[in-house]
Amino acid sequence: ENDFSELMPLASKETKNAKSPSSERAIFKLYSNGIVSARDEWTTNLNAETLSEIVFTFCEIYKSEQERWLENQKKARKDKKESRESLRNFVSRKIKWTEELERHLEKGSQIPFSKALIRIGADRPFVKLYTYYAEVITHRIYQQDSIFPIRGSWFNQAIGFSGLSSAKPFQTLAVNCIPSFDLLEKTQFLPRYSYSPKGARSDNITNWALNKLIAHYGKNAGGRGKKAREITKDAIFHYVYAVLHDPIYREKYAHNLKREFPRIPLYPDFWRWADWGERLMNLHIGFESVTPWPLQRADAPDQKSRAAKIAPKTILRSDHENGIIVLDSETQLSGVPAAAWKYRLGNRTALDWILDQHKEKTPKDPTIREKFNTYRFADHKEKVVDLLMRVTRVSVETTEIVEAMNDVPREQSPD
Repeated sequence: ENDFSELMPLASKETKNAKSPSSERAIFKLYSNGIVSARDEWTTNLNAETLSEIVFTFCEIYKSEQERWLENQKKARKDKKESRESLRNFVSRKIKWTEELERHLEKGSQIPFSKALIRIGADRPFVKLYTYYAEVITHRIYQQDSIFPIRGSWFNQAIGFSGLSSAKPFQTLAVNCIPSFDLLEKTQFLPRYSYSPKGARSDNITNWALNKLIAHYGKNAGGRGKKAREITKDAIFHYVYAVLHDPIYREKYAHNLKREFPRIPLYPDFWRWADWGERLMNLHIGFESVTPWPLQRADAPDQKSRAAKIAPKTILRSDHENGIIVLDSETQLSGVPAAAWKYRLGNRTALDWILDQHKEKTPKDPTIREKFNTYRFADHKEKVVDLLMRVTRVSVETTEIVEAMNDVPREQSPD
């Protein structure tokens, strides 16, 4: 029992499908799931060259199996049902097949490898991977091609938030590269812009939303005694991002956020929230370029490993109570401030997401395990140290902003 239904809709099917701007009644027009791949080990990697080799192998095996299948069908024509059952038992399982890929093979679809389709993707919080971004191999791109087009140059930012029926508390994270459905949990994305099939860029924040906020706050809303500033769509984008971080908002509407898309309240001081949102977005999207937090690094030679001429044992474990991160049997970082552990996305802190995603894991796919099990933490150690220091700062400053939100009024002025 709350006022959720009275707040501004963030997105809706009706606005998404509206044929005319006059029919739009939500802040964002386009929204989409992140990409879903049924074959992550074939389509993502921390190393671009390794990913090139993996996808090239995939395309070559697919081509070979397609040629073999088509030749087989010339010899024995069967009805469609028998053909599909035969296909499932026929193709080599050296690559990861899906029903969709089988249909492409049946139809004779060509899947040529292209190095240009290797792009940067956001797979998990604060971990960027190389991803092969193509309609068939990616498996499900949903409407990401209208947000981060497969072909051509583009610029965009998108607000991700955990989708309906998520098991974990509501989460949000902004990205500027191709995002995964699993970035958070069942993640939906609201882009700043959208792109047509020909590459034309359009504003994705509706005029309805802009007019609504101008009517509410005035065209030149002031900000805490500062000079009046004109409300823009960029400012609305940032305002939304701040509100989705608001701990009081999340607590009050926790049940609503599991059942339907977020709705946005109009807080008294628009520019306080818009400025917070811009700071948060700069931190979260620009996490690789913020000033590193000065963690203390301690290195002690692992004599046993060195005698055996092998890399130190990978550990990648955090100790929240003592502010320590142990990387391997030689190196640890200390001085992690308590505030850094407070910034959580789902069931992990931002720092723990980095540690988890850089562990050495045996690939599940047998072909990848046999031919491409090349990831070793030691090759990425220095980059991870740098990343942990930067995301420590991101975490501390995010916590400071979010905690400051607790102290400002929420009462909405009447429209």
